Amino acid sequence: QVQLLESGGGLVQTGGSLRLSCTASGGTFSRYVGWFRQAPGKEREFVGSIRWNGGTVVYADSVKGRFTISRNNAKNTVYLQMNSLKPDDTAVYYCAAKDGLWTSVGNEYTYWGQGTQVTVSS
Repeated sequence: QVQLLESGGGLVQTGGSLRLSCTASGGTFSRYVGWFRQAPGKEREFVGSIRWNGGTVVYADSVKGRFTISRNNAKNTVYLQMNSLKPDDTAVYYCAAKDGLWTSVGNEYTYWGQGTQVTVSS
């Protein structure tokens, strides 16, 4: 069974950058890998996704132009580069994977990582 492991979270000041990694073990990534986030007291939010084969990327409007998703097939890893971070970006960030059709709905993703905390101070 595929297991996903996120890393790279931490504390950063407003305007700073972080890069999150999501590595798959026990198998290769499914067709789509998504990044989601959940802030305290808020619902889980779609951040973006990448198609593992082909590399098509989709971003939520809230992060477009600031975040970049990429992949390294040889390392079985997907990255989320986050620039120009804002306090509103503070959340636990999760990567998830699914087969089949693309969706931004988190409940339709099959595999999930444990999450990594990102805190942006003002």
